[in-house]
Amino acid sequence: MKVGLIGFGKTGRAVASVLLESKEVNLQWVLRKSTILEHRSVPEFLGVHSDEPGLIYSVSEFSADELLERHPVDVIVDFSSADGVDYYAEAAAKRGVTIISAISAYPSDKLKVLSDISDKVPVLHSPNITLGINFLMIAAKILKNIAPYTDIEIIEEHFKNKPEISGTAKKIAQTLDLPDDSIKTIRAGGIIGVHEIIFGFPYQVVRLRHESISREAFGNGIIFALENLVGKNSGLYTMEDLLLPFFHLNSPEQEYIENNTKPWWKFW
Repeated sequence: MKVGLIGFGKTGRAVASVLLESKEVNLQWVLRKSTILEHRSVPEFLGVHSDEPGLIYSVSEFSADELLERHPVDVIVDFSSADGVDYYAEAAAKRGVTIISAISAYPSDKLKVLSDISDKVPVLHSPNITLGINFLMIAAKILKNIAPYTDIEIIEEHFKNKPEISGTAKKIAQTLDLPDDSIKTIRAGGIIGVHEIIFGFPYQVVRLRHESISREAFGNGIIFALENLVGKNSGLYTMEDLLLPFFHLNSPEQEYIENNTKPWWKFW
């Protein structure tokens, strides 16, 4: 499976290293705004042994049409910014390229762009594409359905200089139909990211907690998405759409999953 990666910051580099180590994925190129690393080899830059080309290009060198014409891919993985979709959307849709976007927040006009191209190709958007966070949100929704009047609080912890409330925490609050003021923030040291949902019952407390140990966790989520999204019909998908079938225990759907896909825990 040929993949192009847009965005090469700290998270993009961690994702690239995971993609390079996967036997199912061939990282064709990385695209970034800066020209500083232009034409460098990603495996060489990251110190990862790989025979894949993985060259770095800048957006100023090619239009999206030129890039996809010269270096075609099956999937574009976007870890850039909300504006990145404007660069590749039309060209990708025209060529049937699947899109996986892990941008944490889009304004409404960019979400419309994703929605429009999903009429032609499969598009997945996940503000936090780690498997653990998405499992946590599904589990939290199930628990809230069981006990809808439970007191629920959200705690998010990040590195000292992160100024804004975590986009993932806001997504959790939205998923549980809670106001943003139910989110408590902690800023300390170099914490990569911790999200905890507390369910306060009268005589017991349930805590659902996810901690990102390293940014490579986003790469694990991308591999899972690649394995479970490619080949699907056009449409706008979420990680919940891909994970929910795995909750159908002892059912025909579960039997199909066991026979045709990898268990979700193998992607951790």
